[in-house]
Amino acid sequence: MRIWRSLLFVPANQRRMLDKISSLPADGFIFDLEDTIPAAEKANARAMAAEYIAQTPGNRSWVRVNAMPSGFLHEDLAEFTGMPGVAGLVVPKQDTPGDVAALDRMLTSVEVRKGLAPGSTAVIVMIESASGVLNSQQIIAGAKRIESAMYAGGEDGDMNVSLGATWTSEGPEMMFVRQYTMVAARAADIACPLDGVYSNIRDLDGFKRDTVLSKRLGYRGRAVIHPSQVEAANEIYTPSAAEIDYSARVIKAYDEAVARGTGSTTVDGKLVDIAMAKTAQRVLDLVKSIAR
Repeated sequence: MRIWRSLLFVPANQRRMLDKISSLPADGFIFDLEDTIPAAEKANARAMAAEYIAQTPGNRSWVRVNAMPSGFLHEDLAEFTGMPGVAGLVVPKQDTPGDVAALDRMLTSVEVRKGLAPGSTAVIVMIESASGVLNSQQIIAGAKRIESAMYAGGEDGDMNVSLGATWTSEGPEMMFVRQYTMVAARAADIACPLDGVYSNIRDLDGFKRDTVLSKRLGYRGRAVIHPSQVEAANEIYTPSAAEIDYSARVIKAYDEAVARGTGSTTVDGKLVDIAMAKTAQRVLDLVKSIAR
């Protein structure tokens, strides 16, 4: 499985920002063709994204294409589907299962035309509306090419527009949609559900608190919008030495219990049975994926 602890959004027409990519430790980069790019700059953004993707090692480049109603999606898919170095496409404003079905057909058509295997282009779907949240399980399970789903709940963004709710991090206003989207991703067997951006780039302490909460909710990575957020996201989403040590001891104790003919034991005074062993193994598997 691929783990994306930090996916840094970069406007694809801003050379000053693009020039910094090679020095940043983000797990991946999202070359943005959508909301940060005005209509007159779309073609230029495509050209610059292609230029910098070719220079970015490690298959770490994602492209956020334009939404279907924009009229720019066809050109985006034609340009970036199958491009060397592109890890996949981030697709915004997925509101219904029909949106995913239409996208899948369009991508398959482009793949066939380019001689690629149908379904070979990975996709991250963005859930950005009330409709998207309520349909999220069907959306995320709507095509085998979907690698992850991103809860797009940044402050005063599209989700707030849709809900009419006031944004807070830990308060109840946004918590239902944030949790629902994560649960839907897990129900669709998504290994690395992604949280959305924290919009206040001057509030690093707030970003860290929000990312700790994100990890507790079950997210395994998130989109970030500033280089200052990258290392904090990487650190928080990486299991700590104490978590790794405890998980290893849980696996050892459980295996020894099974060898004795029992299905449970204790570690540090806490019950351990097969469910706890699976949780511990998930932590160790996550560490291996991050190392890769």
